[in-house]
Amino acid sequence: MGTPEFAVPGLELLLANGYTVSAVVTAPDKPRGRGQQVSHTAVKECALRHAIPVLQPESLRDPAFIASLSAHQADLFIVVAFRILPKEVYTLPALGSFNLHASLLPKYRGAAPINWALINGETESGVTTFFLQEKVDTGNIILQRSIPLPPEMDAGQLHDALSELGARTVLETVRLIESGNARPLPQSDALATPAPKIFKETCRIRWDRPARELHNFIRGLSPYPAAWTNHGERMIKIYRTAVSSQLSAVSPGRVMAENGRLFVSTADGVLEVLQLQQEGKKQMSAEEFLRGYRFGAEDVLI
Repeated sequence: MGTPEFAVPGLELLLANGYTVSAVVTAPDKPRGRGQQVSHTAVKECALRHAIPVLQPESLRDPAFIASLSAHQADLFIVVAFRILPKEVYTLPALGSFNLHASLLPKYRGAAPINWALINGETESGVTTFFLQEKVDTGNIILQRSIPLPPEMDAGQLHDALSELGARTVLETVRLIESGNARPLPQSDALATPAPKIFKETCRIRWDRPARELHNFIRGLSPYPAAWTNHGERMIKIYRTAVSSQLSAVSPGRVMAENGRLFVSTADGVLEVLQLQQEGKKQMSAEEFLRGYRFGAEDVLI
């Protein structure tokens, strides 16, 4: 059960290792992209390539959907980047249902663990498999695998790294359950941290914050949904920055553009903006951007 590209490597690896996937459950087809062409999810595309039956329920509580799931008589349900399953679904298989989560639980329970780990400046992340229970992301842990987080890694890079790590962890988890050697351990709620869904206003850059904090914030939202700021009436998305030691801080948000380089003052230092995008334009380097965009000597970003 899964929807985005993040879930595909795990499905591919299970098939490559001889496991029978009796069906895939994914989101319904819907219009996507600028042209609003009706398209399949990444998981459905993978299933179709391998001639696996696909279920696309509007409601996970639909009795017809639950009956069709039961008819497959699957030993195990595997959930990767999907919706919250009701109890009448995740209790169907004889060996249970497990989820792959893109954090080291109980840290970063919620919808956006990859983003929040980077925003908060973590030096380590990873994946967790756990058996489902009623409260989201709280089930007993089967396996965890971790990776270091370099200080310049962005959310897109971490997504890809955890997708591959997650695929291997899914396979390892299936083998443990199959052999009867899984030893699930309870999570500590006292150590839990949230990773709530990210909205547009969440992504607004507050230039009165410290430079390192803003650097982490921007890379934690890059390339999607992207941190943004305003210059007058124009929205500018910022994708890549570096903490600069070349200039001293002035008032937060003050723009300093010189020799094809773009700097913005923060609460305690200066960020160099390396990659950005004006609304309605393509993403580009600061040097490219400044060829066609002018800032005044007293201009600020807000």
